[in-house]
Amino acid sequence: MTEIQRLLTQTIDELNAREKRDNKPRFSISFIRNHPGLFVGMWIAWFATLAVMLQSETLSGSVWLLVVLFALLNGFFFFDVYPRYRFEDIDVLDFRVCYNGEWYNTRHVPPALINDILQSPTVSEKEKSQLSQMIAKKGDLSFYDIYTLTKPDTAKAA
Repeated sequence: MTEIQRLLTQTIDELNAREKRDNKPRFSISFIRNHPGLFVGMWIAWFATLAVMLQSETLSGSVWLLVVLFALLNGFFFFDVYPRYRFEDIDVLDFRVCYNGEWYNTRHVPPALINDILQSPTVSEKEKSQLSQMIAKKGDLSFYDIYTLTKPDTAKAA
């Protein structure tokens, strides 16, 4: 593992710890805060369906199924899962991208990581100059930009 990979992995681990990214479901009411109209609409539609089922002779016997299904399906909206970021996922296109998104392209690295790379005695001057050029071109760098420094053939193109 190169020094840049080590520093990048360390930063990703710190980000995971700070944002509690551990792939575990956590109870949250953010769905209600973010989508109050949808939440109210779900309840209105449920009560309308319940009213129709209770008045129907053929459906009144299966009202319990409606209640159970609504409770189970509605329960999924009250859990958030914050996926763990991993160095190995950078530049990999597979099903995890559907779940995590391309976080490595959209998240900017903290300035402390850039400073650590520039001040590290084990990072080559060539890599430091490439990093300085990238900063001059783009300003804010993403995790993918730093990742390209670890790949000799793609560092030139970035």
